[in-house]
Amino acid sequence: MKLIQFHGFFLWVCVIHKKRIFAPEILSNMATKKTNKALSDHQNDILENPEVLASSLGKGEAFLKKNSKVFAGVLAAAIILIGGVLFFQINTQNQNETAQKEMFQAVYFYEQDSIEFALNGDGINSGLLAIVEEYPRTDAANLANFYIGTIYLSEKKFQEAIDHLEQFSADDYLVQAKAYSLIGDGYLELGNTDEAISQYKKAADYNENKFLTPKYLSKLAVAYEEAGKIQEAIATYGEIEEKYFDSYDFSAARKHKARLEGLASK
Repeated sequence: MKLIQFHGFFLWVCVIHKKRIFAPEILSNMATKKTNKALSDHQNDILENPEVLASSLGKGEAFLKKNSKVFAGVLAAAIILIGGVLFFQINTQNQNETAQKEMFQAVYFYEQDSIEFALNGDGINSGLLAIVEEYPRTDAANLANFYIGTIYLSEKKFQEAIDHLEQFSADDYLVQAKAYSLIGDGYLELGNTDEAISQYKKAADYNENKFLTPKYLSKLAVAYEEAGKIQEAIATYGEIEEKYFDSYDFSAARKHKARLEGLASK
């Protein structure tokens, strides 16, 4: 009997607490329903009552008139921006076509080892330096920077070579890696082994292949040795030995690895 009374009391407590717990939620739901109903009624009034509809439209027109200068300014700015972007793209394309035509003779001089004419022109045709200066941001100027960099390297103007090669960029499978390698050569000649190592790493990691990657790894190993990082140099030669055993650099890598291992063991 006491057990039944306890269960009855427990049930009563649960009911009371349930009312207390869920009462706010119930009230909230009721308020939401009333709000939604009020909004629905208001929308119906607007649709069914022409005067109310005209009043709402009038408010919208008044808002537009009041802020017409702001809207006009925003629209004008958007038109100017879009027009500027289109003009820039078209102008750059036209400049690039002109630069490529003017660059043709300079590239011919470059391939014929007429370095002075390639750089500065022959008095009739523009040189590579003029292409870079007159047509910046074009593909022609980008490629001209690569040619100029290689010329300055051959003339032992290492910092000038680095400056131009660092302005060059390409998605090409081979040329971008070559540019990194040439920059590394310039830094190594200047005695900056840390930067040389960084550039040779970029060259070796860029689109790895069995033809050129071993060459870049060989340069990286040389830079490590120059920096006194013998173990890193050994590991790099070891990578050539393991991955590129059919490459031209394989035999030299084995020889230099053995030499460095002998030095490291002393």
